[in-house]
Amino acid sequence: MTTSRKAYPSDVSGEEWALVAPLIPPAKRGGRPRSVNLREVLNAIFYVLWTGCQWTALPTDLPPRSTVWDYLDLWDWDGTLERIHHALYVEVREQAGREASPTTAIIDSQTARGAVKGGLRSTRPAMTLARRCSVASATC
Repeated sequence: MTTSRKAYPSDVSGEEWALVAPLIPPAKRGGRPRSVNLREVLNAIFYVLWTGCQWTALPTDLPPRSTVWDYLDLWDWDGTLERIHHALYVEVREQAGREASPTTAIIDSQTARGAVKGGLRSTRPAMTLARRCSVASATC
């Protein structure tokens, strides 16, 4: 761990950090150097995901919630979170003695039905903007 703070169960281990650190894009050229520890930002993101706490309940020994939220939003937009998830997913499967990608998937009707309705993040917002009028409505 790079700081002298309380360790949380959701913290990224040294091995995990070595695996995901190269996946995080470097700071923009010409700008101010980063003043935030990206490992601590990732620890804060994992803390929120692990505990399910509200952003306002983020411990004060982690980076400020506005900083963590900004990085979460940026990394979601540019695909960094997906790359980090995939790298950790593959590593966990290989440590368990399994193939990197599963060969079988089972989807029951309940899961398929839920996927159609979707949640807040299951569909891209750009795909749902034009759903203002119904085909059965005469006001289209």
